Amino acid sequence: MTQTKQLIQQVLEQGLKEIGVENFNEDQIGKLLEVPKNSQLGDVAFPTFQLAKQLHQAPVQIAQELVNKLDTTSFAQIKAQGPYVNFFLKRETLAAATLKKVLTAGSDFGESDLGHQAPVVIDMSSPNIAKPMSMGHLRSTVIGNSIALILAKLDYQPVKINHLGDWGTQFGKLMVAYKKWGSEDEVKRDAITNLQKYYVKFHQLDKEQPELDDEAREWFKKLENGDAEATHLWKWFRSESLKVFKKIYDELGISFDSYNGEAFYNDKMTEVVDLLEQKGLLQESQGAQIVDLGPDLPPALIKKSDGATLYITRDLAAALYRQRTYHFKKALYVVGSE
Repeated sequence: MTQTKQLIQQVLEQGLKEIGVENFNEDQIGKLLEVPKNSQLGDVAFPTFQLAKQLHQAPVQIAQELVNKLDTTSFAQIKAQGPYVNFFLKRETLAAATLKKVLTAGSDFGESDLGHQAPVVIDMSSPNIAKPMSMGHLRSTVIGNSIALILAKLDYQPVKINHLGDWGTQFGKLMVAYKKWGSEDEVKRDAITNLQKYYVKFHQLDKEQPELDDEAREWFKKLENGDAEATHLWKWFRSESLKVFKKIYDELGISFDSYNGEAFYNDKMTEVVDLLEQKGLLQESQGAQIVDLGPDLPPALIKKSDGATLYITRDLAAALYRQRTYHFKKALYVVGSE
């Protein structure tokens, strides 16, 4: 298409000279070329609005006059459509040239130096520890990896980040469930299935035994305070879950540059809250700290009334950390359509 565009620019430059347009070179022409919204109007279009002042003619008249002066040899058709000159390419010629280029270039086809090795971080996959990987996670994984491969072809440095769901009150529940009904052998034999089984059993019983929720809160508080047993269990659940996830990733031939999940940002959220406050973005609402995102979006809840932070607080901390660590050109998030 680059060669085709150059050909169109050359043909137009010659045609423009013949109708009396001066000082209008190929580069200027190239900036005006566009792709019609409707393919029935051609493959490439050239608008003539900018020529009206110089030629003292209506754009529609200029387009018609210009078409009559153009060399059509290399095109299926060139015709005026209102103020546009529309070029219809020879499909057979274009297909043959493209296939020849693909076959000649082999695995190098499509490469360019567009990115100049600029880093692009991609937040993708991100399953939850101790839970089965869903179809949504699988979708995010394969789309994210495809984007990474394309970026690498374009000379960017993709950084694939698996932002694991590895923190939250659910781990207090899981610890209680494991201590009451679990076994080390079961977890080692089939971590995800059995950890999920314990968690489900907890929720089946906590309606009749509300004291289970109190125990879960205590265990999560232990984890937050760095208790040795709670920390050991959390690390073990995480590592056993990752073994299962990595089998799937290996099957897909996909690897990651980072598995830093929610837990990694526990000590990095105070700075985010402070920064929002310094910039005058933080507001109090019913005891909670929020950022008002305007009339079309719900407010971003940064801190609950009890002082607890939320997922979005960690997400902001993650974005800040990634910028400082990778100095990214772009940050992409591969998420569900919802």
